[in-house]
Amino acid sequence: MANPLDLATLSTGHLPPVDCVQKLTEETFAKFRGEESGTNADYIPALAEVSPRLFGICLAEVSGPLHEAGDTAVEFSIQSISKPFVFGLICQSIGEEAAREKLGANSTGLPFNSVLAIERSEDGTTNPMVNAGAIAASSLAPGATAEEKWHFLQQGLSRFAGRPLAIDPAVYESEMATNQRNQGIAGLLRSYQKVFCDPAEATDIYTRQCSLNVTARDLAVMAATLANGGVNPLTRKPVIDPIHCQHVLAVMVTAGLYENSGDWLYETGLPGKSGVSGGMITVSPGKVGLATFSPPLDEAGNSVRGQLCARHLSARLGLNLFASRPHS
Repeated sequence: MANPLDLATLSTGHLPPVDCVQKLTEETFAKFRGEESGTNADYIPALAEVSPRLFGICLAEVSGPLHEAGDTAVEFSIQSISKPFVFGLICQSIGEEAAREKLGANSTGLPFNSVLAIERSEDGTTNPMVNAGAIAASSLAPGATAEEKWHFLQQGLSRFAGRPLAIDPAVYESEMATNQRNQGIAGLLRSYQKVFCDPAEATDIYTRQCSLNVTARDLAVMAATLANGGVNPLTRKPVIDPIHCQHVLAVMVTAGLYENSGDWLYETGLPGKSGVSGGMITVSPGKVGLATFSPPLDEAGNSVRGQLCARHLSARLGLNLFASRPHS
C-alpha cells in the first residue's frame, strides 16, 4: 500500500489520514528546530525579551482534529496576525464592498509600516494587511465609543479562537510607549478622511488588538475558521459568513507577508499572515489552518522557522492552490 505522505506537490482535495498528518507535524518540527537564523523584533521592548528558542507548530483540520509539536501552548501577542480577522469582522459588519472601498485591497509592495503607501494612493486607501489599512479597519468597528469598538473586536477575535482572549498588559504598555509611527499614520489617514473615528482612539484600539495573547493552537483554530467558511472547527459556531472568508484570504495573498508576499505565494501557493512576535498562519481553504510560533524574524519581519515550516508542509500535504497535473 502506498504511503499517504508520498504525495505530489499539488492540491489533493483532501488531507492524508490523521495519524499521517501528526507524524508529518512532528517530523517538520524536528527538521527545523535547529534553525538559528533571524532575530527577535527589538523596536517593541517586550518582544525583544522573549526566548528565541521557543518553537511550536499546530495544524487544525476543518473537521476538528489538531496536530501539535513543540511550544503550542505558550502565549504570545497576536500582533499583525490580528489584521485578517479584524478585516473579516468589518466585512461582516459593513459588507465586503464597503470594506474594500474604505480600506483598499491592492498590494502596496512596501514595508508594513510605510506612510509612502498612503501617499501613493489617490484616495489614501492601502490594504487591511498593512498598518495603515489595519488602523483604518479597527476604526470601522461598530460602536459609539472607543470602548464599544474595542469590545466588538475583542469578542470577535475570541470567537475566532474559540476561547476568551485577553490583553498582555506588558506588551500593550510597551507598544503604547513606542507607537509614534502608527500615531503618525493615523494622523495622515485623517487628512485623506480614511480613519473613521478619532485618530488617537483608532491607534489605541489597534494597539490593543495587537496586544491580545494567543497560542499557536489558538492561531491554528483561527486560521482553520477562515478555511472552513467562517465556522470555528472546534466550537462549530459561525463567526463570519463564507463570502467574507474568501475576501479575507484574497487580501492575505496580496499583502500578508508585506513586500515578500509575491515570493511567499510563489513558494507556498497559499494565503499567509505573519506577526512581529514570531507567529504565522497559513490557510488552505477547505482543508486546514497552519500556525507556527518562533520569534526570530527575517529582515521583512516574518518568522524564519514559520516560513520554512509552511513551505515544507504545503509541499508534503499537497496544499498549493496553483499546483495541478495534466488530465488523463
